[in-house]
Amino acid sequence: MSAYAITLEIERLPEGPYLGTSPDLPGLIIQADTAEEIIRLAPDIAHDLIEVMVETARSQPKPS
Repeated sequence: MSAYAITLEIERLPEGPYLGTSPDLPGLIIQADTAEEIIRLAPDIAHDLIEVMVETARSQPKPS
């Protein structure tokens, strides 16, 4: 599989946890207790999401 570079946006929710999303990879949504945890989880979740996109022939981000 190709390597991808995506933008990861992290914000703190009013309820306390953090939310990570990416404008480059619609469907990437990560909620965690800390921003660091989102950064740690993002590569595996993005990989899994891109893998599903490839398998279902959906559009995917361009390799970096």
